[in-house]
Amino acid sequence: MNNDFDTWDKYCNYLWFDKKINIWLDISKINFTSNQIASLEKKFKNVFSSIKELEAGAISNLDEERQVGHYWLRNPSVAPNNHIKDEINNDIKDISEFGENILGGKIRNKNNQIYTDVLWIGIGGSGLGPLLITEALQKNSVGLNFSYIDNIDPFLISERLDELSDKLSTTLFVVVSKSGGTPEPKIAMNIIKNHIENKNLEWNSNAIAITMKDSQLYKKAQLEKWLKIFNLPDWVGGRTSITSSVGLLPLTLINQDISEFISGAAIMDELTRKTNIKDNPAALLASAWFFSGDGVGKRDMVVLPYRDRLQVFSKYLQQLVMESLGKKFNRKGEIVHQGISVFGNKGSTDQHAYVQQLRDGIDNFFCIFIELLDSPDINNYFGSENPKEFLSGFLQGTRSALSNENRQSITITLDKLNCLTLGALIALFERAVSFYAELVDINAYDQPGVEAGKKAAAEIIEYQKKVTEILNTGEELSINEITSLVGYSSSEPIFFIIRQMCFGNNDYVINGDWSNPNTILIKKLVKT
Repeated sequence: MNNDFDTWDKYCNYLWFDKKINIWLDISKINFTSNQIASLEKKFKNVFSSIKELEAGAISNLDEERQVGHYWLRNPSVAPNNHIKDEINNDIKDISEFGENILGGKIRNKNNQIYTDVLWIGIGGSGLGPLLITEALQKNSVGLNFSYIDNIDPFLISERLDELSDKLSTTLFVVVSKSGGTPEPKIAMNIIKNHIENKNLEWNSNAIAITMKDSQLYKKAQLEKWLKIFNLPDWVGGRTSITSSVGLLPLTLINQDISEFISGAAIMDELTRKTNIKDNPAALLASAWFFSGDGVGKRDMVVLPYRDRLQVFSKYLQQLVMESLGKKFNRKGEIVHQGISVFGNKGSTDQHAYVQQLRDGIDNFFCIFIELLDSPDINNYFGSENPKEFLSGFLQGTRSALSNENRQSITITLDKLNCLTLGALIALFERAVSFYAELVDINAYDQPGVEAGKKAAAEIIEYQKKVTEILNTGEELSINEITSLVGYSSSEPIFFIIRQMCFGNNDYVINGDWSNPNTILIKKLVKT
């Protein structure tokens, strides 16, 4: 390894631990020297200064000209003004009381039945955050049962509705969209609402909106008198929304402690405000990412949590890290193509699938092992077998086997997985993302690539409408003729639209060979 310590000395010198939350961070298996760490000190002075400005309320989301204030959610006292402080405190109180009233049976449906289920409709962070919370923290089905629609896959929607068919009247329908205009949750909401009402069941009195004040969704929920509207402030981005109402509502509905979750994140925020790199876990983590990828993201991040309850965490980090750090330009307008790709699943299960590649294949990654020390009472469940020790042995063995081949890794160890430590773990990665972005001079909080994708998708959807209108005349047309009438520059997207429309739809007659799109003629049967 490229370092000036032996393994044990380096481990001891750079091991970080905090006794309030019982979390360890070990970056000793990353290739760096003490001199390299020291070389970052000047950069980190600028990093800490920039983060301080961010937390003070600077406009950081340049695309939307918004502040970035997820830090305030965990500690309202650091919010830039009393209005925001009061807004946060009121939101937390509102969510807590609502959850207590739902679980206690004070709030019931129109038939005086208690609620049993939640169908959560949200995409990106609006879906991944709640999924992480329920997967990690819900115990023995305490509280309401959660199911998710995070995509408009027709099979997914139909499966969820079938699963809930006997419980639709006692299901809360939670729709999450900050603007109210995001297509996926909007389409899913309309489909489910129509389905519910066609069965003569209640939608409005069972529906909950999480959205920005005065958004399209807010106005709709108000007009239709939905059961509840929770606030999603404009200064909270989707990928950092888990400590907002987006994450707090599912917490309270599975009977978990909101205050502990917020406290864990707040403790980590405070720990990562220290200006000494070795005392700051987010600075250490960001430094490890920086060194492993030579400051330009040369290596992918492989996340391996060693407990099933954290399986979703790698998926959660995909959005947080890749959406924040995947940038074409730096702040000077120079093309840099920054970013860190993230993938992973769980150890030891998925190691069997790809540890061979990690050890002996291309050296284009670093691992993040996530270890949990806690376990159920061994004697009550497992007799002489000890799965905890096996998992620990597998983790240590894999870590060592990779290190012997000079493959780099980071290890994060949690004493327990609970509201406090999950909140702290999430905040640690949020802060590390911010620090890394500042180290490489990019903006972690704009998202031009996402916006470009949304714009391109919206254009195609408009062309879908035009194609439908053209075919409604009943005239038989070729792909190229339809392309010309639509006014698009390329026939390829039009072919995709036609194929999607026509397969499984008996309203259209197709002549020609699908393997040769130029031969295809399309005609809609016009009903008289």
